[in-house]
Amino acid sequence: MFGRSRSWVGGGHGKAARSIHSLDHLKYMYHVLTKNTTVTDHNRNLLVETIRSITEILIWGDQNDSSVFDFFLEKNMFVFFLNILRQKSGRYVCVQLLQTLNILFENISHETSLYYLLSNNYVNSIIVHKFDFSDEEIMAYYISFLKTLSLKLNNHTVHFFYNEHTNDFALYTEAIKFFNHPESMVRIAVRTITLNVYKVDNQPMLHYIRDKTAVPYFSNLVWFIGSHVIELDNCVQTDEEHRNRGKLSDLVAEHLDHLHYLNDILIINCEFLNDVLTDHLLNRLFLPLYVYSLVNQDKGGERPKISLQVSLYLLSQVFLIIHYAPLVNSLAEVILNGDLSVFSSKVEQDIQKNSAKSSIRCFIKPTETLERSLEINKQKGKKRVQKRPNYKNVGEEDEEERGSEDNQDDLDKTKEIEMVIMERCKLSELSISTVTEQNTTDEEKSAAASGSEITNWNRPFLDMVYNALDCAEDDYYALFVLCLLYAMSHNKGIDPVKLERIQLPAQHAEERNSYNHVLAEGLIRIMNYAAQPDGKIRLATLELGCLLLKQLVFSKNGSIIKDVHLACLEGAREESVHLLRRFYKGEEIFLDMFEDEYRSMTIKPMNVEYLMMDASILLPPTGTPLTGIDFVKRLPCGDVERTRRAIRVFFMLRSLSLHLRDEPETQLPLTREEDLIKTDDVLDLSNFLNELILGGFFSILLSPIQNALKPFINLKTLEVITSTAILCCFTDMGPWLSSCVPLPWSSFSSHLFCHFKVGVWKLLLP
Repeated sequence: MFGRSRSWVGGGHGKAARSIHSLDHLKYMYHVLTKNTTVTDHNRNLLVETIRSITEILIWGDQNDSSVFDFFLEKNMFVFFLNILRQKSGRYVCVQLLQTLNILFENISHETSLYYLLSNNYVNSIIVHKFDFSDEEIMAYYISFLKTLSLKLNNHTVHFFYNEHTNDFALYTEAIKFFNHPESMVRIAVRTITLNVYKVDNQPMLHYIRDKTAVPYFSNLVWFIGSHVIELDNCVQTDEEHRNRGKLSDLVAEHLDHLHYLNDILIINCEFLNDVLTDHLLNRLFLPLYVYSLVNQDKGGERPKISLQVSLYLLSQVFLIIHYAPLVNSLAEVILNGDLSVFSSKVEQDIQKNSAKSSIRCFIKPTETLERSLEINKQKGKKRVQKRPNYKNVGEEDEEERGSEDNQDDLDKTKEIEMVIMERCKLSELSISTVTEQNTTDEEKSAAASGSEITNWNRPFLDMVYNALDCAEDDYYALFVLCLLYAMSHNKGIDPVKLERIQLPAQHAEERNSYNHVLAEGLIRIMNYAAQPDGKIRLATLELGCLLLKQLVFSKNGSIIKDVHLACLEGAREESVHLLRRFYKGEEIFLDMFEDEYRSMTIKPMNVEYLMMDASILLPPTGTPLTGIDFVKRLPCGDVERTRRAIRVFFMLRSLSLHLRDEPETQLPLTREEDLIKTDDVLDLSNFLNELILGGFFSILLSPIQNALKPFINLKTLEVITSTAILCCFTDMGPWLSSCVPLPWSSFSSHLFCHFKVGVWKLLLP
């Protein structure tokens, strides 16, 4: 859609090509334009080629001859471009002209040349020209033209686009009208344009954006995002058999794009724009749609809702991507300490006070489209500019009254935003008693008692988080809850004090001596379920649970886990050992799988950010690999995958147990890099056989042979074949080797195979 039809700038070689790049040739092109002021079917190709030639000369002149721009400005040649557009000369001419202008501004590098082109306001006239945007190619070149212009914005060039006297900023206002265009590339270009505008540190321009465009743009943008979220939720609800994963992936990718765009705006750190955006995101989207859906799954009622899994999934993405402190702190405060009163009319009235609006925490459609709102604001600006100083027009008193009402509305909006920000910062502080050590014989009762102190408050959102950790049937909701807790604890913008209220430590928490027992017990239950033969816990859920438990019970001085919790965890580890023994006896390729799974886990640990970009986890857990879902994100299928799962569960629980007991890993991996014989190593031939076996040389030598032949022959025959292969290798090394080293070939292969068996048995022994 955005590709250029052909490359022509700088084309041609030789004397003829060089001669057209000159002031004389520009004068000739000017003469052609003056002779062809009206576009017809006969001269439209000539005019297009003339405009192209002029552009080539201007680009050449930018680098070589400034007199070219002097002549261009003197003859006011840009007006010819504008006249051609205004004649409605057809699609072909419009496309070629927009393409040419885009290339021209892309290749101009000197600011003086740029000032020449932007003078006389002709570029703004082209921006506001009524193109036929139903044509995809015109739309593509138009938005590319605007994006190219936005890349040229700075404190100097912005004055060519923003007119402070008329309160007009065509480049910005015309671009944001396409924020919800069906074509994704157009929407991306609009976001780029707005970000380029916000980065320009010009206070009058930024105040214009805040006062005239921020509220209508952000309110429509929030509604657009929320509409996509509801569409995403409908897709999840209707796709029980994983048939619409393509559409679901597109919707998730779109939501991620929205969040990254919002974060890009916030990190520009334009304070008054951030206040407006934060207010709309919290009170028009995140709280009324995302958070409210956590505890209100009744589809009746006036408020729109989404399913619990979608709500948790999207909130996790919010905390993983956005780190703007006022926004994430307010959102975390409601989730961790808030209740349903934040949505009641009483609280809303207290926050609004004298505001004219009836509700602020509600996901509702804006009363006017963005284009209509911009047009109204533009007309208001024109009326105020055109007022005469000493006389009043008929009916002007009414207009003044309406104008004062508008000013009052703007003032109320500003006050409302300020009050909302203040209210978010002054939410009721909930104190949580410190969990103290109790000298009792029943440690489980002590843990339960200390944990109950955290759940005594009426906090339905937090209660939902704890309840979703129950994985008796499956881990559908638990995975999203773990992702949400992980995202909140790793968010750099959240005040650690807010997390400490529920004893959820931040990533770099200070020294402490207590932790959240309720959460710890929920995580340990997940590990117990994972170690059961019929467990429905996916590997991703278990790995994320292990990460959170480590973070929960570790402080700067080491592990602070209670003995009762450590004992429960050790019980889960023992269960994983018993489960693995069953597969060890029955699976012929167990040893190969054991090494491969350990290598895969250590090379590629879990990345929660990537996990939350995968739309497939929104669908109910499935056990078939035909869906294309990664093994760690679904249930196992068949004996081989069940074996792989049992091996990974064992590895994860073993690693967690060693970590909490502060013990090093001494037995894994079975084959260590430092033990292998390398090139140029000096061997002691008097003990050559033992060095080869212990060094793992023959594990590399025999692995391809054994893997290829195991399915077809019995173990005894395999020993003979592998022994013969080894004998051939030694024969090639020279007859002296056989005289130096007596090899017991009849038992050599079984000894080598048993080397790995012994290593695994050491791990599985009680």
